[in-house]
Amino acid sequence: MRLSKFADELPVPPVLQPRWKDPFHTYYEVNMTEFKQSLHRELNDTTVWGFEGSYPGPTIEATSGERVFIQWINRLPDKHLLPVDRTVHGAHGNVPEVRTVVHVHGASVEWESDGYPEAWFTKGFQQTGPFFRKPIYRYDNADRACTLWYHDHALGITRLNVYAGLAGFYLIRDHREHRLNLPSGKYEIPLMIQDKTFKEDGSLYYPEQPEKPVPGLETSIVPEFFGNTILVNGKVWPYLKVEPRKYRFRLLNASNARFYRLKLDSGQLFYQIGTDGGFMPHPIGVREITLAPAERADVIIDFANLAGKKITMTNDAPAPFPAGDPPDEHTGTVMQFRVSLPLSGVDTSVIPAVLLPLPKINEGSAAKIRYLTLNDRQDPYGREWMLLDNKPWDAPVTETPKLGSTEIWCLINLTADTHPIHLHLIDFQILARRDFDVERFKKEGVIRYTGPPIPPEPQERGWKDTVRANPNQVTRIIMRFGPYTGLYVWHCHILEHEDYEMMRPYLVIR
Repeated sequence: MRLSKFADELPVPPVLQPRWKDPFHTYYEVNMTEFKQSLHRELNDTTVWGFEGSYPGPTIEATSGERVFIQWINRLPDKHLLPVDRTVHGAHGNVPEVRTVVHVHGASVEWESDGYPEAWFTKGFQQTGPFFRKPIYRYDNADRACTLWYHDHALGITRLNVYAGLAGFYLIRDHREHRLNLPSGKYEIPLMIQDKTFKEDGSLYYPEQPEKPVPGLETSIVPEFFGNTILVNGKVWPYLKVEPRKYRFRLLNASNARFYRLKLDSGQLFYQIGTDGGFMPHPIGVREITLAPAERADVIIDFANLAGKKITMTNDAPAPFPAGDPPDEHTGTVMQFRVSLPLSGVDTSVIPAVLLPLPKINEGSAAKIRYLTLNDRQDPYGREWMLLDNKPWDAPVTETPKLGSTEIWCLINLTADTHPIHLHLIDFQILARRDFDVERFKKEGVIRYTGPPIPPEPQERGWKDTVRANPNQVTRIIMRFGPYTGLYVWHCHILEHEDYEMMRPYLVIR
């Protein structure tokens, strides 16, 4: 299906208004429903799932320290929009087909409000998962100003629920951010980038079988899903009219499996000011930004002196990453900026020279170093089976960090893919990546390094909650566990991997 590029204007998700707000707490109710939405003017309206009747969902804005309560309400139909695979953990025959549980990605919250994959619930909370504790979640927002996002996290169907549209931005603001005088108001725009494939009738396509079907089974689990069309904020290849001035964009890769390496075809710089977990110490000017699924980058683009120009944001990341096929003319195009609006006033916003100091976590303070493998095996049906530390989801908990302790995790990637590894509850810092002899490790279990440590890329030198663990490398990250105890998860954020065993629980203990 051929769709015209830059035919529709970029939508900007509205900011959600709370049901109740006083000096002590803020309360929201957020409904998940099925509805039709126009994703491109040449397509029939597409049936999607979304929050509060929109895909992506409305943006939730909180102030650092604000105590927010949210009731996530499932009003979805009983039948799934997409093919459910009953051979996958958590989706076996004894659970309802449609289940949801919402995770605010990057938030530091009590475990009962974190969106644990088995804390799912159905319409009207009629059925709930074994770890469901309460219908109203509490978010203390103790974080610094940062770009978070919320999305479904139900065990075994996360890839389908997010692909159907269950995702939105969650922004935390603080007084330091206000003092920086960054572009704001209508000059600050979140950009959620995803890939999808459409059927002729405009409906969403998701494969019902892998390339080699398993006889007699409906198995929709595939190694990774890559769509042939790029959407930003729920529109296919949109354009955005801008003034010749500075704009702040919060970039989010919300795709199931596709990585993006973003550039501007004008050759100009992105001024990156923040990572997953908030501001970097200083802005950096970069010509390209690589985002794995779930990674975010906070950037400023300056359109001054470009009046009348059209600038295309492009993508040249292979799929799968890093050794797959390069993108084609469709997946290599993201969106267009049209510098066509008159300047509405003098641009007094700035790109600050200094943002926020980043206290380095001292490696010497680590109480424990864990060596954890990323493995690729085959399941009984001959399908790819990705595991963390060679253990399935329901093996007993083996990672039990103590509250307040610092640990270094060494992620030993034995697969051919880069895996975006996400830890719930905490932010971490990337120490280094280092090449090693994979074959020798597989034979003897010994790490023999074949090169020097590679420091994190400049665009990763900030607080992170998702890290790219590359093939043939050991990726080292350091973090302090807290401020809560309880049951959390760590997983690959390629959703097809997460849904098919590449996720493990971990327990923070006193």
